[in-house]
Amino acid sequence: MSVIVIEFVTLDGIVSDPDGSGGTPDGGWAFRHGPGTVAGDKFRLGSVLDDGVMLLGRRTWELFSRLWPGRDDPFSARMNAVPKLVASRTLTDASAWANSRVLEGDLAEAVRNESRDVIVTGSLSIVRALMAEDLVDEYRLLTFPTVLGTGERLFPAGGPPAYLECLSADRSGAAVLTRYGRETVTAP
Repeated sequence: MSVIVIEFVTLDGIVSDPDGSGGTPDGGWAFRHGPGTVAGDKFRLGSVLDDGVMLLGRRTWELFSRLWPGRDDPFSARMNAVPKLVASRTLTDASAWANSRVLEGDLAEAVRNESRDVIVTGSLSIVRALMAEDLVDEYRLLTFPTVLGTGERLFPAGGPPAYLECLSADRSGAAVLTRYGRETVTAP
């Protein structure tokens, strides 16, 4: 089981409001480069979507539950079919998006007990909670050639250190998909 975090990110590490749904002044920065840069399986999840589970915070889940169910392309079919766990203290009904259920109990404990790969999309508060528990195995970041200067950063100042190794880097339209995994330390 691996925990995979996927995020749209700017060159200066900002992850907040990439689609503009948050109404921030600089929101929508990921879509400045056209829909082709963000469409389809840009994070190369492939079979992880077939065999894994998505973990989403309430706000991300609510946004996705309005977007994905009405789409019928092959990637959307995978997104709609994957089991989805929603970490929320306020959401009680997850029936708006097929295969969704509200996560009960402790988040970190639920992730530790999960037998499938866990894909966390957006959901910064969930990502940070998993970072604090050292549960993130891989980051897949679609980095856009944009510098915002302000906003929520994936790795905030004062956060715990993360020692990672680059697994791959590939151009994806105007952006670059980078995959980082836990650094493997070899004994001398």
